Amino acid sequence: MLTPKTLPAFQAALTEAGVDGWLLYDFRGLNRVAGSILGVDGFVTRRIFGWIPAKGAPVAITHAIEQGPWSAWPSAWPKRVYSSWRALETELPALVKGKRVAMEYSPGDAVPVVDVVPAGVLELVRASGAEVVTSADLVSRFFAVWSEAQVAAHRRNAEVLRTLAHEAFARIGAAARGGSPLHEHEVMAQLHEGFRAHGLEADHGPIVAATANAANPHYHPSASAPRAFVEGDIVLIDLFATDPGGKGMWADQTWMASIGAPSARALEVWTAIRDARDAAIALLRDRLAAGGPVRGGEADDAARAVIEQRGFGPYFTHRTGHSIDARGLHGSGPNIDNLETRETRLLIPGVGFSIEPGIYVAGEIGMRTEVNAYIDADGRLVVTPGEIQRDLVVL
Repeated sequence: MLTPKTLPAFQAALTEAGVDGWLLYDFRGLNRVAGSILGVDGFVTRRIFGWIPAKGAPVAITHAIEQGPWSAWPSAWPKRVYSSWRALETELPALVKGKRVAMEYSPGDAVPVVDVVPAGVLELVRASGAEVVTSADLVSRFFAVWSEAQVAAHRRNAEVLRTLAHEAFARIGAAARGGSPLHEHEVMAQLHEGFRAHGLEADHGPIVAATANAANPHYHPSASAPRAFVEGDIVLIDLFATDPGGKGMWADQTWMASIGAPSARALEVWTAIRDARDAAIALLRDRLAAGGPVRGGEADDAARAVIEQRGFGPYFTHRTGHSIDARGLHGSGPNIDNLETRETRLLIPGVGFSIEPGIYVAGEIGMRTEVNAYIDADGRLVVTPGEIQRDLVVL
């Protein structure tokens, strides 16, 4: 959040980025980055702008009837009030004319999560005499970076999820061998109970899938279409949870098991996704250790190359990983992606993400292996949980 105490960090980043300022725009919560950074809290139904200059005091442009939500705005910083569109279109050029400004815009929609400013607003800003560039890397730095407390929460939650996944595997295996097999939706409900017992929550999922059902990456088990786990099944458990009230940090993992000895086909698929995951991790670790820049798209390429070499390229149909931040399981920081989007943002200290290659052969088998990672203050890659899956779990 922008405050007099944090302003120097914002302005240093703006200077480093080579822009004159960051122009934050919002309308009815369209741009969650703007509301969070500006500290606007309350009922806002009119257009707002917040100008963070590389030098000088920030300026807010607000509507006359919506002053309450700006109660946290420092009195020493100007606040320009408008009622009519004519007044708004006079105030805006006074701030940005002749300046190079960053906004939540991505050329060609390359990074959709930071491409939220409407085209009409971009036209308005450009007509005001400003050059607009993307704020994508600024969003990573000031919206998606984890705090020390969030890192600690993530590490704690990651170990809880690992434990819950293995406990679920044990129940599935025992029930299948005991003649009273569990169904996918029953295991999903048990995992939710586990979340609650550990003080965690999730708004949907987890994914619990058997064999061919796991070939749907967003499969949802249901009592209306029950599927029991039986001998010979491959079991996928994708579980994700966070602390209530947005006070902690998400953890997100996928684990794979086989009820009985896995087939040669299952081992072939498992080995491909495991090696792809490890290739992405190795690239990130090596590049970060060398002190060089690295982007999420490069790690996606490394993972995808392994799966393509093994002949499964057409069956890896999603990005290798998504951003994770305190505001969302699918966060606003850099993704591990060069498939769905052109992720060009640098991976910087403090950002976190998943690494989760998968292979999905419709009607036959689906597998995914997922870990999380973040970059610590020293620029090193840290992978969670502490012990990641190396081999298929045999139940």
